[in-house]
Amino acid sequence: MADFEQVNFFTDRAVQDDPYPYFDWVRRQGPVWQEPRYGVYLVTGHAEAKDVYRDPATFPEHDAASGTYSSCNAVSGPFVKFSMPVKGDDITDIIVKCRNELPFSDQLPSFDPPNHTAHRHLLMRLLTPRRLKENEDFMWRYADRLVDASLAGGGSFEFVGQYAEPFTLTVIADLEGVPEGDHSLFRDELSTVAASSAQKTHKPLEFLYERFAAYIEDRRRRPGNDILTGLATATFPDGSTPGVRDAALIAANLFVGGQETTVRLLSFALRMLAERPDLQKLVRDDRELIPNFIEETLRLESPLRTQFRMARVRATLGGVDIPAGGTIMLAPGACNRDPRTFEDPDEFDLERSNARQHIAFGHGIHTCVGAPLARAEGRVTLNRILDRTADVSISEPDHGPAGERRYDYLPTFFLRGLQKLHLQVS
Repeated sequence: MADFEQVNFFTDRAVQDDPYPYFDWVRRQGPVWQEPRYGVYLVTGHAEAKDVYRDPATFPEHDAASGTYSSCNAVSGPFVKFSMPVKGDDITDIIVKCRNELPFSDQLPSFDPPNHTAHRHLLMRLLTPRRLKENEDFMWRYADRLVDASLAGGGSFEFVGQYAEPFTLTVIADLEGVPEGDHSLFRDELSTVAASSAQKTHKPLEFLYERFAAYIEDRRRRPGNDILTGLATATFPDGSTPGVRDAALIAANLFVGGQETTVRLLSFALRMLAERPDLQKLVRDDRELIPNFIEETLRLESPLRTQFRMARVRATLGGVDIPAGGTIMLAPGACNRDPRTFEDPDEFDLERSNARQHIAFGHGIHTCVGAPLARAEGRVTLNRILDRTADVSISEPDHGPAGERRYDYLPTFFLRGLQKLHLQVS
């Protein structure tokens, strides 16, 4: 694609399938560049993205109006407008009045302090070290079951549908205490969430809210020794008890966030393992390399393609003036290949010393709280598949020969991921 200036990042399939030449071109314009179609300020600089991510943390969190940037449009970006006109050099009051008009406005990634602080505190009650350890024990057992089922058909299987999707859904369901009898119901209902999001449905997670609200109400009546009881009885930092809806909202946020991006991480990790016999041998021979393998996968193929912020006040970022109300688009996949931070950024370096500096999980107060869970799922999955196979390779009948691979990617600007990954195993 020769004329990158005319690219529509949000709809062009060629860019969705391979965004990196476009990101390289944008980066040459500067670490922050105003995209002409929608006027968003696209951030490809690693340092500049970290400045935006950690901006609220530099201000007192008791002040709801603190910070240069708001997360109110974290998901909706420039595509849904406030009902009030956005004008002036400080639009904090407009954000406060209108933020609930935006899609996903009831989800943690769209919150600002102090609301974000209170709800993140509540979410951490779900992720205690003890509960994560119990959940990892479950992961090992469930990974064995899925690998058995996947390998039962012979020498090939489709990794995304047969392993990654059921694994991540069931692991997060176990973590949150969803009754096993409801797992299939959750799987069926959540298959519609991506479509709802693409259609800009205001609150596409109502199913999850309703189910978790029912669980929490039950645990408040009849406490048990489980994680849902812990969430049902948790309090905000000021000691107040959250409403059932607030608690259900937190559980729903973790459920969806803990599944979709991890599916993409696992599939990219397995593709790298299968495409690179040299890397596969190194990791087979030394499993201590797996954690950095996962970090380098996250850096090279970041599952989250975009996150947005709205400038509360007139600001300057990367030498570019941004008006109040301007939309900033953070592109982790571009920032994680910034040569100012990562040497030979387009290469997969198993021994890269700063691989974990990637921002695939965000940064600052909006760092994904499920990051330890995703890393554990990656570590368990790679170990189990390597344990049970002598070799893993890409299925040439499905994806073509080496050098001429054909992969189908998610048709969305929000996530980057493989739709299918067919593997040959021995």
